[in-house]
Amino acid sequence: MKVLYAIQATGNGHISRAKELIPSLVKYCKVDVLLSGYSSEIELSYPVKYRFRGISFVFGKNGGIDILKTLKSINVWLFFKNVRQLDLNEYDMIINDFEPVSAWASYFQKKYCVALSHQFSLLNTKVPKPAKKSFLSYLVLKYFAPANIGYGFHFQRYSKEIYLPVIKKEIRVKKPTKKNHFVVYLPAFDEKKTIEILSKIKSTKWIVFSKHSKTKQNYGNIRVEPISSFSFNSLLSSSRGVLCGAGFETPAEALYLKKKLMVVPMKNQYEQICNAEALKQMGVPVLYKLTNSSVTQIEEWVKSRTHIRVNYNSSHEVLNKLFIDFIKFSSCPYYVLK
Repeated sequence: MKVLYAIQATGNGHISRAKELIPSLVKYCKVDVLLSGYSSEIELSYPVKYRFRGISFVFGKNGGIDILKTLKSINVWLFFKNVRQLDLNEYDMIINDFEPVSAWASYFQKKYCVALSHQFSLLNTKVPKPAKKSFLSYLVLKYFAPANIGYGFHFQRYSKEIYLPVIKKEIRVKKPTKKNHFVVYLPAFDEKKTIEILSKIKSTKWIVFSKHSKTKQNYGNIRVEPISSFSFNSLLSSSRGVLCGAGFETPAEALYLKKKLMVVPMKNQYEQICNAEALKQMGVPVLYKLTNSSVTQIEEWVKSRTHIRVNYNSSHEVLNKLFIDFIKFSSCPYYVLK
């Protein structure tokens, strides 16, 4: 059996999950990897057969996506050229983590495409959503990377098609400690703005990870560090808490490590707004803006002793379900998992 694992390389979460799942996949079948997008800071550590520009979102500096830069970065002609030229005849199944080139190539070539992503879970009606719905955002989630069938990941198992987060090995092997610092990762905010707000909470040591800084810099009680997986994982594990965007992987890792968590969802980013709603229902405090008026809320959170308990023991049961369903739908009983 031959599988193409297609991964969206916008952000780090998709690649982190793939790094964890690919070693299990290769036990059962031959796996080729496709990557599209260009804004991830971590490496896959697995051979990549196909690499496309794809469609990526560009972070702004005011708490949201830079729409203008995102639109300018999209090469529609190249995208459709890649879709047309990607030959999937040699593959029995396409596993797709919100990757549009292979998804649309699968659609036109009538290949069995399985969504395996956090985004797929957001299409489920049982997943928490904000009061204000966005039909356009729903269409993007549904048709950005269409699939025949899918399995989602979320902070809780809202339905049988949704699985708990896959926590990467680098985090699972950590023995959490509690030193006197908080980790901050807010890539959609201007670094200067973040420093300005956090510098008002002088009794707290903040370590801010920045997409824009190339070297470590100190600003009073704040240390700015360039993005580094090793450094981030280490400081996350030893922190008192985490202030971050309402993405999926970083909040999940913070909860797994039993860290205090506060999230700031990106503006006009429906996925993060949905994540914030789910986390809020679990008891995680949410900031919808980062301004001087936020200082009091952050101070209260720093002083609080509330921790959210979760059980994210690493499990790859989703892969077994994926292959069992493939066998059922393809009528190939000789693909038996051990």
